[in-house]
Amino acid sequence: MKSRSKHDVEIDRRRRRKTNHSPANANPGRLDAENRDTEPIHDPHHPDNRGHAALLSVMHQPAPRRMTQRVSEVCQLFGILPDAQPVPVIENLALQLQPGTLTLLTGPSGCGKSSVLTALQQRFPQARAVHLAQLPRQRSIVDMVGARRPLAETLKLLTACALGEPRLWLRHIDELSSGEQFRATLAWCIDQQQRDGQQGLLLADEFGAILHRRAAQAIAYNLRKLVTDWQLTVVLATTHSDLVTDLQPDYHIELNEPIGHSAPRRPIVRKPISFLRRLEIVPGGKADYLDFAAMHYRRTDELGFVDCVFVLREKSSGEKLGIVVYSHPPLELYLRNKATNDRFKRQPQLLNREMRILRRLVVHPDVRGCGLGHYLVRKTLPRVGTPFIECLAGMGAVNPVFERDGMKLIGACPTPANRRKHLEALQTLGVDPWGPDFVAQTIRRPRVRRIVARLVYDWYQATTGHGEQRVARQSPEFLAQTFRGLIGNRPLYYLWQGA
Repeated sequence: MKSRSKHDVEIDRRRRRKTNHSPANANPGRLDAENRDTEPIHDPHHPDNRGHAALLSVMHQPAPRRMTQRVSEVCQLFGILPDAQPVPVIENLALQLQPGTLTLLTGPSGCGKSSVLTALQQRFPQARAVHLAQLPRQRSIVDMVGARRPLAETLKLLTACALGEPRLWLRHIDELSSGEQFRATLAWCIDQQQRDGQQGLLLADEFGAILHRRAAQAIAYNLRKLVTDWQLTVVLATTHSDLVTDLQPDYHIELNEPIGHSAPRRPIVRKPISFLRRLEIVPGGKADYLDFAAMHYRRTDELGFVDCVFVLREKSSGEKLGIVVYSHPPLELYLRNKATNDRFKRQPQLLNREMRILRRLVVHPDVRGCGLGHYLVRKTLPRVGTPFIECLAGMGAVNPVFERDGMKLIGACPTPANRRKHLEALQTLGVDPWGPDFVAQTIRRPRVRRIVARLVYDWYQATTGHGEQRVARQSPEFLAQTFRGLIGNRPLYYLWQGA
């Protein structure tokens, strides 16, 4: 019998040891996570001390190799053992998991970031992993997020997650872009965690990995605000160090160090998005709005008599990220007269000299929620050149951007009497403007079409003029959709007065 080498004997010994001592249901390639000394945190600098400190050690246990003929030959040829040794990912790392804090794990691929998140999920069963969340596929976002909340609270949550677009609220998750899907999933996870009055721990792996870098920075910026404002406890893992500035992590752990290096906690300071310094505001024209019209929830080109346009763009590439349009205002508004003591009542020439209306504000979906709309309005209001600027904001109740820009909220616009009259006329005909057959009835029934067209005509006359010609060339479908937008719109009225 051929004598066996010491190497072969060592291989057999290791195989027998694993067979005899490994449990039958052992998980190949498992993580052995050891958590010790978990106790409540009492941080004198934090108002909520419900968090925990976890002393975490994670050992990566490689999966055993199948001893094939070729594996055996390679081991004998190079004098190596078939099974890799356990590798420590982190050793005795203290994690401060407090409400209102964000912990960031960085390092190259393979350094153990995902292993740490897996260990945390094992240690805290109530933790919710954003990257693993399975959302219902055939439900609208507004039905899926905050189903038990009042609608106003749900819309505020979606807006806080930078998903403040009414058309997006009606879509399914598969109909959103990658960045929008992450925002919707984040909103869903926050809602699920808070549903029973518990904050919980949120985990997210490969944060921003598949996104355009600017979009990833915007989401990082928005998440930092959410963590602070909603008192979330979040642990992220990413290979992208360019997100550190906008995330402002309370604890930054670099896993490319031998046992994981944690930077000391720094105070969180509200500051602009990191790429703001690369942007500029330039004068534009009505044609520039064509690039943004599809991004606005009102997909019409009814901008009125445009006076001036400003575009927010990147300095280097010229890529447009936002636009604001100022137009001449309608002749009469009840809340305007109330706010100005009838200064402009039946004074069209004075109104034309001293008043403009902020007709449209649109920010690119990738960078919404980062304060760019606020920045664009605040910087351009003084550049319009009139002492008064007003705004009718349909989204004012959800996103109070204009109040932060120095505009004064006057109140909600009442439903005009002529709109109530047209609604009552439709009701006498048995027509519901919100019914699924409203467009079909507008096409099929001349009396319904005349009522719809008349209201749209009145609106054109009050805003841009030439109502008869414009109504005549528009399809019944377009008129029906415009009618719905008018009767369902009770915007908030804002007024700005320059120094």
